[in-house]
Amino acid sequence: MSRILGVDPGSRLTGYGIVEDTRGEMRALDCGVIRPDPKVPASQRCLVIHDALATLIARHQPDVVAVESLFFCRSASSAIKLAQVRGVVLLAAAEAGLEIYEYAPRRVKQAVVGRGAATKEQVQQMIARLLGLAEAPRPADAADALAVAICHAQAAASPRSGTQT
Repeated sequence: MSRILGVDPGSRLTGYGIVEDTRGEMRALDCGVIRPDPKVPASQRCLVIHDALATLIARHQPDVVAVESLFFCRSASSAIKLAQVRGVVLLAAAEAGLEIYEYAPRRVKQAVVGRGAATKEQVQQMIARLLGLAEAPRPADAADALAVAICHAQAAASPRSGTQT
């Protein structure tokens, strides 16, 4: 049995999803978003994200953390904000002594939907189907985090693993 914390970093919404994988049978233990107040300084938003992830890690005791890697950003400002949040995610996981794996967004979509250009709605629907959920996880950031965790579970079961950070 393996518990995987999947994280979809974002400065406005950081999605998280905990998946338990028992010999290929996966179930969602928890998912949601961390939503810092957009009116506070970036440092305070990062602290909120860090503390929430530390609490999730303490509560669920995951074995590994899987994080969506950086993707193409249209502006340098967006890339910097996303990189700051990713750093906070990596720090929270490292403080807990967890192994961290990164997966490109296209690889995550490929693992869950079967094609790297899948829409957010397609990812949400497949997550519901793969995990036997009554409805698709909302918001999409929570579904994306579950997708990252599922991608890691599949990668860990195959000879080609994800990129360890």
